[in-house]
Order: sequence, then C-alpha cells, then structure tokens
Amino acid sequence: QVQPVESGGGLVQAGGSLRLSCTTSRYAFSTYAMGWFRQAPGKEREFVAAIDWSGGYTAYADSVKGRATISRDNGKKTMLLQMDSLKSEDTAVYYCAARSRTGTGTVSSDYDYWGQGTQVTVSS
Repeated sequence: QVQPVESGGGLVQAGGSLRLSCTTSRYAFSTYAMGWFRQAPGKEREFVAAIDWSGGYTAYADSVKGRATISRDNGKKTMLLQMDSLKSEDTAVYYCAARSRTGTGTVSSDYDYWGQGTQVTVSS
C-alpha cells in the first residue's frame, strides 16, 4: 500500500511562492507516476500537475502553467511542487496522488493512492 504524505502548505501572500513536498516510504516509489490535485471550498477536485516515473515527462493545468514546476527525486522518494506568483485563486487543499499503472493522468480516476492533503491559503 502506498500512502503519500504531503507537507509544505501554509499561508502566503499573493505574488509569493510555496513549495509542496510529497513523500512515501514505499520502496516502489520510483515506478509510480505522481500527480498534484487541489480542491477549493465548494469546488470539485482539479488537476494541477503530473510527472512520470522518471521525471522526464510533466504536465500542467493551464491555470498553473508557467507558475508551477513539478519534480521528483526517486532516491529520496520525494516529489515537489514549486508554485510561484501565487494568486488568491490558488487557495485550496492540495493533494498528492500516486498511480501504480503505466502512463500518467490528469483526472482523479487515473490515480490509485492519495494523501490527506495540505492547505494552501493565498492572501490578497
């Protein structure tokens, strides 16, 4: 069983930056594609970014493209999401997700394991 654990959320001013981390103790971390999703109050969970097992392929939602960078370090079993130029609309609970199947995905059903989420609040 893979149990991703997020960290790095918090309160940040608009225009600022934040780095979210996702770790897992699962030895097979390097074989999993990973993704970030977020859910704002009253809204459905939405895709933010994804990365394949090697880190060679990444994908971003249009809403964060150019402001977000997803990366991973398989040796440390860690995935990162760097968010810059934050906006109030980035306020949400951010979830880390792992996919045990081949390929990557941009919808929730593409992923098999989920973290508990970390709150990101951007003040204007």
